[in-house]
Amino acid sequence: MKRKFLNPFILTIALSAGSCITSHAQDKLNILKIKTAKDLHAHFRFTGNSPILIAGHRGGMVKGFPENSIATFENTLKHTPAFFEIDPRLTKDSVMVLMHDATLDRTTTGKGKLSDYTYEELKQFRLKDAEGNITDFPIPTLSEVIEWARGKTVLNLDHKDVPLSMTAALIKKHKADAFVMLTVHSAAEMQYYLTQNKNHTFSAFIRNRKEYEDYEKAGIPFTQMIAYIGPHVKPENKELYALLNKKGTMCMISAASSYDKLKTAEERKAAYLAIAKDGASILESDYPIEAAEAVKE
Repeated sequence: MKRKFLNPFILTIALSAGSCITSHAQDKLNILKIKTAKDLHAHFRFTGNSPILIAGHRGGMVKGFPENSIATFENTLKHTPAFFEIDPRLTKDSVMVLMHDATLDRTTTGKGKLSDYTYEELKQFRLKDAEGNITDFPIPTLSEVIEWARGKTVLNLDHKDVPLSMTAALIKKHKADAFVMLTVHSAAEMQYYLTQNKNHTFSAFIRNRKEYEDYEKAGIPFTQMIAYIGPHVKPENKELYALLNKKGTMCMISAASSYDKLKTAEERKAAYLAIAKDGASILESDYPIEAAEAVKE
């Protein structure tokens, strides 16, 4: 029998095509299919049957990917569905950009206070990753990030130095209440936002019984919030789980200031599993990819 051999040129093309398909598959984002504010409320409604949700604190901390950047958000979504806690701040000319610190030194090639620079002046700087390596990524505006997130994920805006009225106005301008939620530190802050838009969704600081009662007395809609209950697994959590879950409210533990500081991936994995077993519905982490892998079962 005569053997038929594939033309080497054709074989090379076929292998290259297969490689492109694999690469494309790896680059596919895990998106959250949320279209309306009611969908967002339902996504965060506690039912007792949902898998633990992953929140990327400032997007995540991976070498080559700086915090509070679109590149980092996309990198995380290539590995796991997630939503992102981010940090809007104001420039000298009142442009909202993403920056956790009030100063530029730690996370950018710039120096000094963010508020001393106009947005145009900030364009000269580049972001650094968690190890201090300079990247090619610029400081993004909140408007840019909101438009990027549309149809992909949910953004949770922390409250830094931006007035509540400006934040509410920007969400309204972008018609983004279906995928942008607001961190609030008190029932009064939540009440203000609700006067601007009754459909807003919140991440509320409820770390003890008193704070829970403050929200309850204010007549706050618990079905439009998640509750940040703290950074640690502890016996006191059980009371908050019972109170909040009964209201349909998911509880979030953030490992960013606690267990993410552990030195090894094995130690962090054990801590993430402990959070899931404790009863949290949401795990926030500087390492959302690691956290998602740890609790996926």
